[in-house]
Amino acid sequence: MQYVVTPLVTLVLCQWVKFVLESVKARRVKWGRLFNGTGGMPSSHTAFSVSVATAVGLGAGFLTPVFAVAMVFAGIIMYDSMGLRRDAGKQAATINQLVDEIFESRDGFQHLKEELGHRPREVAVGLVIGILVALFFHYVVF
Repeated sequence: MQYVVTPLVTLVLCQWVKFVLESVKARRVKWGRLFNGTGGMPSSHTAFSVSVATAVGLGAGFLTPVFAVAMVFAGIIMYDSMGLRRDAGKQAATINQLVDEIFESRDGFQHLKEELGHRPREVAVGLVIGILVALFFHYVVF
């Protein structure tokens, strides 16, 4: 049960942190951040995957093949969020700017989502949250 509950609680926690941080920054409630998981501080994808890997390591052992698999997938998720998805967000920003400059009236054009990836510190904070939540659930809850 801890392998399901831990990452789900971690994901919800990260989305609430994003919601609060972005609402405070915008000085208005940003309800969309509760359900939109891409980009922003902290990386909920990183926290989710690291919490799974940490829970598996704590439960099954850090020298097991299942932990190795979980860590590889967590690493891929972290690398992807700082690389490919971040670059895709930069491309979306450039496309949005071009559309705005070329077409004064954006009839029929909807802006692309720009916040897709993460900065390294957002991933680092997600990593720390994932480990801490997994430790809490392993030693306190389960």
